[in-house]
Amino acid sequence: MRRTKTLLMGELLEEFFQRPYVAAKVAEGKLPDTWRAVVGDHIADLTTELRLDKHILYVRIQSSVVRSELFYQREALKEELNRRSGIRFINAVIIR
Repeated sequence: MRRTKTLLMGELLEEFFQRPYVAAKVAEGKLPDTWRAVVGDHIADLTTELRLDKHILYVRIQSSVVRSELFYQREALKEELNRRSGIRFINAVIIR
């Protein structure tokens, strides 16, 4: 509560969503959409599981060809997902 300056609701919400824990949870909630934007519709359709556990993203892919291709691009996927989310919430990507 401030007594010197009025705090607008938008400023309050912006400050709230910038907190690291809240920002990470929001990014986790948007992960399916972010994944689709990064890898494209075809690969997203082949993805059967996206699970984030202790900052490790587990991805299950139906196609063995796509799985092996993504395996070599894990680091780039991690960096792009973190960049698009605006917060570093993924430390590693495991492709299964």
